Amino acid sequence: MDELPPDVRAAMEREPLQAPKPADAQKAAPLAGEKTGAPVRAVTTPPGRKSFFSRFTRQRRPVDGKKPIGPGTGGTADQADKLKPKLPSRVGKSIRRPTSPIQALEPRPAPAPAGSRFGRNWRSTPKIPTNPKDKTPMRRSGGFVGFAYTFSTLAFLFAVAGTVIYYGKVTFDGEGPLTGPVAVVIEKGTGLSGMASELERQGVIDDANIFVAGVIISGKQGAMKAGEYAIPAGASMARVMTILSEGKAIQFKVTIAEGLTSAQVVEILNSKEDLTGAIDQIPPEGSLLPETYSYPRRTPRQEIINQMQRAQATVLADLWASRAPGLPLKTPEEAVILASIVEKETGQPGERRQVASVFINRLKRNMRLQSDPTIIYGITGGKGPLGRAIFQSDIDKPTEYNTYQINGLPPTPIANPGRAALQATLDPDSTNFLFFVADGTGGHAFAATLAEHTSNVARWRQIERRARLEAEKAAAAGADGNKNNNNPQGGGTIETQVQDLVLPGQ
Repeated sequence: MDELPPDVRAAMEREPLQAPKPADAQKAAPLAGEKTGAPVRAVTTPPGRKSFFSRFTRQRRPVDGKKPIGPGTGGTADQADKLKPKLPSRVGKSIRRPTSPIQALEPRPAPAPAGSRFGRNWRSTPKIPTNPKDKTPMRRSGGFVGFAYTFSTLAFLFAVAGTVIYYGKVTFDGEGPLTGPVAVVIEKGTGLSGMASELERQGVIDDANIFVAGVIISGKQGAMKAGEYAIPAGASMARVMTILSEGKAIQFKVTIAEGLTSAQVVEILNSKEDLTGAIDQIPPEGSLLPETYSYPRRTPRQEIINQMQRAQATVLADLWASRAPGLPLKTPEEAVILASIVEKETGQPGERRQVASVFINRLKRNMRLQSDPTIIYGITGGKGPLGRAIFQSDIDKPTEYNTYQINGLPPTPIANPGRAALQATLDPDSTNFLFFVADGTGGHAFAATLAEHTSNVARWRQIERRARLEAEKAAAAGADGNKNNNNPQGGGTIETQVQDLVLPGQ
């Protein structure tokens, strides 16, 4: 008692403590007036002083807003029980109302910490240990065992990755399965996976996945090209990748001879089975450059035509820029027209510039060109050879291409001249020749005067008569197969040689 606070000691002296009743007695003993609804006895205290138990009790107002209910308020016990606070079941069992001043001074249990079994979301709030020095959160360390486990796992993964990379590298650079060379066709629009599948299907590579991975790692996936490729025996995947990325496809060739017409060129291209597509229309005469052109399989035919036209335009522009001065040619188109006539008149490289000088001299003197190939083109329209000798009626028949009947140049070229004929036309020899005729050796005899030309023509006619007699004897002896071998001209047919008799000035 001596250790109690003064106010507690005074309260205990005024209200002596009573021994608590047993639990069964407390449950069985009803409150005074409980069944009759009599008001609960109010606890009175002297004026100006508060009861010791007033600090643990308080008046409560019902929900309907009527007078307070509780000890000292005149309310019933049932109403007071209804207003008791609802505590959690597990927590409520450990918190009891004090029955004495000494029990009231005993400490109450601390509230459940956040994240405990009695708090909210206790399962999702793990307890984190704190550093005892600065109270900061600490991470649990796995120690040596955790480090060893992590290290061994990483080492295993690196070992597996290294093995896979090494195997892929050896397979990619190693010798391939081909026992002999093979041609592989890669269609246009085929992706990298499609290329790899096609190569694997044809036995060029062993594993399409390794090939795809190797190409991607090498950075060549955007450089792979379609086409037909010759793959050598034993070629590695790396070698196959190099062949396809460099576009080293099998090249096919088409040779266009000098002096062919555009219709004849189109016919040649249409006969090539390794080309595809149709040609839009027959190109203008003289717009194609006769050359040998290379192309991969399934190249469109129109693309070859376009390539020939670009080449002709380039060559003509270069030669026109370096042409000889004083030529009677006003435009590059006129140069192509005259070069086509030169191309058809002679196939001898050494005399192209002389033949060109004859026509240049005639144009300067306003003389008609009188060229046999222009007669033939006017009759056939460039669709092929005449197939017979030129008659006098052909010479006398007026056409827009017959240079025996018109002055100057024909309206268009009569063939596609080559580079040499264009160069000879734009840079001819400086001569005074006005005539030429075949000389029986494959070339021509040139003359500056009509008398010289007449003599050359007479000599040529003797050669032509002998050749005709020999041809008739061979035919009579049944040697038709050797007819061309008895040709004294050394090229072409007798018919062609006879045509050469009708030349300028004759």
